Amino acid sequence: MKFSREQFLAWLAALLARLLFRTLRLDIIDRSGFLTQPPKDPVIMTFWHNRIPAIAVGFLRHYPHRLRKGVVVLTSPSKDGDILAGVMAHLGMGSVRGSSSRRGSTAIRELTGKLETDHDLAITPDGPRGPKYSLGPGVVFLAQKTGLRILPLHARYHRAFHLKTWDSFAIPWPFSKITVVIDDYITIDPSLTEIEPERLKLEYLLKTNAESADEHS
Repeated sequence: MKFSREQFLAWLAALLARLLFRTLRLDIIDRSGFLTQPPKDPVIMTFWHNRIPAIAVGFLRHYPHRLRKGVVVLTSPSKDGDILAGVMAHLGMGSVRGSSSRRGSTAIRELTGKLETDHDLAITPDGPRGPKYSLGPGVVFLAQKTGLRILPLHARYHRAFHLKTWDSFAIPWPFSKITVVIDDYITIDPSLTEIEPERLKLEYLLKTNAESADEHS
């Protein structure tokens, strides 16, 4: 069987990630009760693009697999998105291809379909190209449309290597520590005619937590 370049890179990245993740120390703070008392309905998890490795560690170690259908990640329809989707598959997560600029409406329909099968969703609202820590309207729109709650996730790398990318994508050093915070649920009122204030509040919450963690990393 022949593998494409993207498939090989995804396999290699997932292998290296698993090896790295085994060395990491993880502190997890669950303000929502998601891990101890998972809700009946799916949730929309949201976190910044440069926090993907930290959230993946938390998923592999603490996600309540026996009580949930699983997690589906929104990934870009680009070749980079091919690699990320492959990595997610090797780590036990599904994917839906789309972004705010390409296949956006199609992605929303596919995401809604996954919600109907009780999968939790994971969205990086500043991906795949930024700007860094800028939250698009998709998360809030989807939460309002479906009536499901948003679950904000924060992460702090205590020691990490930052790539020279638009979001300073962080890769934790082996044997370092990561702190992941599962924040309180956010519900978007379905009767709202203007969701911009809700978008700004969610952006502020995620951004201020990230910037504070960056300062102390």
